[in-house]
Amino acid sequence: MDMKIELVAIPVTDVDRAKAFYVDQVGFNADHDFQVNETLRFVQLTPPGSACSIVLGTGVTEMPPGSQKGVQMVIADADAARAELIGRGVEASDVDVQDWGRFVYFSDPDGNTWALQQMVPQG
Repeated sequence: MDMKIELVAIPVTDVDRAKAFYVDQVGFNADHDFQVNETLRFVQLTPPGSACSIVLGTGVTEMPPGSQKGVQMVIADADAARAELIGRGVEASDVDVQDWGRFVYFSDPDGNTWALQQMVPQG
């Protein structure tokens, strides 16, 4: 049986601020933004090249804002990804070199944390 992660909830305090951060600064695609009713707003964003999206909004998760920690995305080049994030105004860490990959870390305005991993060839 195949199982694929399709949507990860990111808890935020200000939906418009978070949407602007992920789209304008991090570079995600804005897929959907629906105000379903007065208590449910569904905003779906997808990283370029990803089959998995994130959802933020009102009424989509019970997690407190900023509590989603360590969501990880795989990238081709940690140095280039860091430079792009910095160029878009995102505070990103230096490249963290480990035996199992090269990582760049950043947080959204609410404190949800992300890791970008460049895989390293195993020899």
